[in-house]
Amino acid sequence: MAFEATKREWCELYTFLRLLAEGKVALGTAQGKKDDVYWPIAMIQREEHDGTRRYYIENESIRIVGETMEQTISREDFGVVAGLILQAVKSSSENDVSSPDGVEEFLNEAGIYDLEAKTEDRTDFSVAFWHSEAPLRGFCVRSRLGTMNPLLDGGRAANLKLEQSGAKFATPAVSKINALPESPNEVSERMMLIERLGGVLKYSDVADRVFRCNLSMIDLHFPRMLTEMVRIMHLDGISRISELTEIIKQMNPLKLKDELINKHSFYEFKMKEFLMALALGMRPAKIYTGEDSAVEGSYWLMGAERCFAITSRKRR
Repeated sequence: MAFEATKREWCELYTFLRLLAEGKVALGTAQGKKDDVYWPIAMIQREEHDGTRRYYIENESIRIVGETMEQTISREDFGVVAGLILQAVKSSSENDVSSPDGVEEFLNEAGIYDLEAKTEDRTDFSVAFWHSEAPLRGFCVRSRLGTMNPLLDGGRAANLKLEQSGAKFATPAVSKINALPESPNEVSERMMLIERLGGVLKYSDVADRVFRCNLSMIDLHFPRMLTEMVRIMHLDGISRISELTEIIKQMNPLKLKDELINKHSFYEFKMKEFLMALALGMRPAKIYTGEDSAVEGSYWLMGAERCFAITSRKRR
């Protein structure tokens, strides 16, 4: 019986299966392009709900070793199933895609039950290059065919506080704002209504103490800069970070001198530092020191250069 999964889930699974079938990856350049240098894969480790699986790449087969299982499956089968998944994802206009014929049976045979692996460091799987006893490198899969993972986990720990410092609202106006129905755009709608009624939203604080300290590691004033970017995103419907950074640069909410803004690219630099911190493992509710992990580089999956890239994180 067919089952449905999101494109993001299918893309992670496709990458995992294709890596086992190909047995190698192309290194990525600093510009995020494919290089001509390839690294052979010896083993891939992936987490399942019932324990760890290790997939050893042999000449013509994949040897699967789990806590309660061990079996061997042809490498060619992994490639065939990966192709079926890719075709289904690319041909569907919906985010939810049904499993192609034969895929579910293969996944059951290979002991693959979780389409998205659940790990604490957000890695999707770990790879040993050259030989199976080599140090593991954790990987995060990124695909243009599905929705991307959010930069930060949702929840109260990631909340930013704004205060209303404009007009003093009467009780009916406050009730009108609070009475807006729940919807995916509820936050944006409330913010826009506040400003239409003469209110002015300004940065107040970061809700969580740990997240406040994490953001202050980038810059003591970065929480204010980030909050202003979030405010503009909701009010103006702009979601591209490069565009938001350019707007912040023109607004100059931190009241910096022109030399620091234009010659030293202060706002662009701080945003890059923030994105790098997220890649290194910064989370809202976890104390971040910058030493938890390190980005090793990017790798391109053979045969799907336009669709997939996988970024590596060093596992300590």
